[in-house]
Amino acid sequence: MKTLVVYDSVSATKMTEKVAKIIADSLKEHGAEVDCFFYKEVKPEAVKGYGCIIVGSPTMAWKPTKEIMKFLESLASDSKSGKMAAAFDTQIQMRISGNATKAIEAKLSELGFKLVSPPLISYVEGKTDRYQMKDGEAEKAKAWAADLVKGLPKSV
Repeated sequence: MKTLVVYDSVSATKMTEKVAKIIADSLKEHGAEVDCFFYKEVKPEAVKGYGCIIVGSPTMAWKPTKEIMKFLESLASDSKSGKMAAAFDTQIQMRISGNATKAIEAKLSELGFKLVSPPLISYVEGKTDRYQMKDGEAEKAKAWAADLVKGLPKSV
């Protein structure tokens, strides 16, 4: 199944972009046809060419970025019919960090996408200009993508 990974990434170290590329690479390793793009590089009408969309954002002020939510709002109604979706975020691991995936999943569901996987939460640590993935998070993202691809049809 042709899959689109679309993300926003705002930190200097581009942690959400790194997770998106890990997910895309793992999906490819498991037989999926995948494109991975920063949200500004994707025209909303292009989404209709994919059977599955995976959307990621850093958690900012307890939610996804405004830009990724605007991207989702911009999707044409015919681009979502029967499409599958999943969400991921990057966040600092603490009780008050919030969660971007809840809002992304809610918007995807509202738009008519079928959620096909529990969300992936990828934990980062460090200071704003020096974030890095916590130990084991890259492997967790790879495994999440491998599990997700098992539930996707081979073609659209």
